[in-house]
Amino acid sequence: MKTITSSFIILLLSLLGLKAQEQRELAIGQPGAIVDLRTSEGTAIVKTEWRYSDAHIVEADFKKPGPGKADPLPLYPTGGKLKTHDIHPKAGAADFDDSKWEVLDPTSLEVRRGSGLLSFNWYRLSVTIPEKVGNMSTAGATVVFEIVMDDYSEIWVNGKLNKTFGQAGNGVASGWNARNRVFLTNNARPGEQFKISILGTNGPIADLPENYIWVRSATLDFYKEYPSNPDWKGLGEVVFFDKKLNDVLAADVKIEKLADGFQFTEGPVWHPDGYLLFSDPNANVIYKYDPTSHNVSIYMTKSGYTGTDIGQYHQPGSNGLAIDSESRLIVCQHGNRRIVRHEKKGPVTVLADNWNGKKFDSPNDLVLKSDNTVYFTDPPYGLPMNYADPNKETPHNGIYRIKNGSAELLSTDLGGPNGIAFSPDEKYLYVGNWDIRDIWNTKTVWRFPVNTDGTLGKGEVFFNFNQTDVDEAIDGIKVDMAGNLFVSAPGGVWVLSPEAKILGKIIGPERPANMAWGDDGKTLYLTAHTGLFKIRVKTGGKIAGSGLTFR
Repeated sequence: MKTITSSFIILLLSLLGLKAQEQRELAIGQPGAIVDLRTSEGTAIVKTEWRYSDAHIVEADFKKPGPGKADPLPLYPTGGKLKTHDIHPKAGAADFDDSKWEVLDPTSLEVRRGSGLLSFNWYRLSVTIPEKVGNMSTAGATVVFEIVMDDYSEIWVNGKLNKTFGQAGNGVASGWNARNRVFLTNNARPGEQFKISILGTNGPIADLPENYIWVRSATLDFYKEYPSNPDWKGLGEVVFFDKKLNDVLAADVKIEKLADGFQFTEGPVWHPDGYLLFSDPNANVIYKYDPTSHNVSIYMTKSGYTGTDIGQYHQPGSNGLAIDSESRLIVCQHGNRRIVRHEKKGPVTVLADNWNGKKFDSPNDLVLKSDNTVYFTDPPYGLPMNYADPNKETPHNGIYRIKNGSAELLSTDLGGPNGIAFSPDEKYLYVGNWDIRDIWNTKTVWRFPVNTDGTLGKGEVFFNFNQTDVDEAIDGIKVDMAGNLFVSAPGGVWVLSPEAKILGKIIGPERPANMAWGDDGKTLYLTAHTGLFKIRVKTGGKIAGSGLTFR
């Protein structure tokens, strides 16, 4: 009988637990050089010193919630006066004067500081990028500041605390005694300076420990090239059917995988603040992908439904996402059967949840016209029994727009309207069709002329995919600045010219359900079943919500 090794047991246990894993943090590769900021040698390399001050809880004047200038909701500090508390000093600013603070020996960072119990303090340092760290040249490197504070830390870099909805770490508190990593730069220049301020906090707040604040570790990690899984690069292939595709995609372009482990990825959108949001309607969450840190985190939970009967739904969550010109997130909610907008101050505004008093089926995908008008598709694929669901109320599967606070039906021509996109000049609206009641004869992309008042003219089949021999759906559609269509269709992403000619096909490890333009406008992000991918496109497209286009 062979002996089972401990490493095999660990591997087996990890595989058994993978499906139940809610969150994971992977560290891939290692830096080319590390500066240990808890040593005199380390601080000397980056010409810095640690400065320290206790922080105090002080009384402060504030105001009760009241309306804003253009918002009647009581969400703003405009009401009656009240007394509250604040932290003093506010030492996050880049130009904060810490010249009178205590200078710490870097080897003393493990000394317990603060007053204990409910306690806060500040650590500050100004680092200068050297020409070399060890044998590594720093020019062009990615530099990450990492600290583990006992118990919590918040990090300002050059006067900025990075804050986004759903964020854990990357500046804000990441967890109890957890590492907190902030990217200083991904293109380092020798001599470049960074002002770093760290607020330390004793915790947990609701169960204050009988101890103090101290620094477990603090480093600068230098990466010549930020590490990624080597098996995730150079994936897939592009099949060239027409030489015009050379104007759209490089001959040697490949797909890169960014993340995996999802149930079913959908509805991506690029946020103007520099990250990607995408839905997992099966998991009922919206994820955030940060291209700087390469991390994926849960941005919003219960993104589409909170009903007691959620167990009956295969896809209760959000699907299509969009960003308006004010950077507000607009969401298609399957389970709640509505289109909502998340306001910057937190409330959710229901933009539309019915047509003529009848509930929508399950809004699937949406696109915003340049005037912020929402156009969306409403097939029944989010209902537990699809077309046969007893709760289906509309007699059709419509294409709508939201006008003057209500939904206007624009077309009932399609049995399974899905992906939706405008041409660059907004003269046409493209909509994908896939009716599961007749899957072999409905795999089509339709084109509708857009009238001057925003309504749709008579639609026609723009491209017919019924010749394909698999039963995969017509799903998401995106259009580049040259008017070419990228269509999630059987076997991959098909690239069609504005004249409905096949230019080529992008074939990846998994067939994408939808796409979004991001980064500099020339990255096409692909949400594909269990994974997230990207590919570079020469022509580029319009970034959602920004009004910016790229060529």
